[in-house]
Amino acid sequence: MKRKYLITLSLFTLVFLASFTNLIDKKHKPVVVLELFTSQGCSSCPSADVLLETVGKEFTGDNVFTLSYHVDYWNYIGWTDPFSQKEYTQKQRSYAQKFRDNQIYTPAVIVNGQEHFVGSNRAKMYAKIKEYKQKSSQYDISLSAIENASKTIKFNYKIDGNLSDTKARVVLAIKERTTKVKRGENARRTLKNHNIVVNERYLTNVATKGTTTIDIPKIVSKDDTLSVFLILENKQKDILSAQKLEF
Repeated sequence: MKRKYLITLSLFTLVFLASFTNLIDKKHKPVVVLELFTSQGCSSCPSADVLLETVGKEFTGDNVFTLSYHVDYWNYIGWTDPFSQKEYTQKQRSYAQKFRDNQIYTPAVIVNGQEHFVGSNRAKMYAKIKEYKQKSSQYDISLSAIENASKTIKFNYKIDGNLSDTKARVVLAIKERTTKVKRGENARRTLKNHNIVVNERYLTNVATKGTTTIDIPKIVSKDDTLSVFLILENKQKDILSAQKLEF
């Protein structure tokens, strides 16, 4: 009788340990987030903008997410980029501090918050996408729409994974916009930008599920297609997972 009890206990322990190990080692589909720091006032940026559009379309539905952050430090040349924000310049500076770089530049791409390279480098872009697509994630995010009002977007989210020491940001982007540049280094050119970030904010608390909102700024027109991204990262700014929802 005693031996039977011990055997039962041992089997229970094995099942428990197997389930616990599976929970810890749970893997999800790899996620690649490409953050391009660009400017309509930079003559080197249009080729990077086109490349970002190309890979974004090529890897649609493959958990490769592209974002364009327009910085403001090129505005002095004569053309004020309508999408530029000082907050995005500061965002790039914070990445530079992480990478221990003394300067920032455009076009620059940050991959999953972990490394950077020149955004127009096609060979490196594809190599890095291939590399990061082989790295599984311990997190999975799902989004569902609730409301797209004139001034805000509200949506539900669910996150599968251990959320200790993580933070999440909501990003609002315009899918595509064409601009006729009249002055500066790109004078007399018509530029097309994709997934242009127009608002970004961090969640106060990261939970396994919840409802949140993001404001729609005045630069968004009624003809624009909008996308909302939820990006999960750690305290070192490494991106752990992401998901996209179109409106």
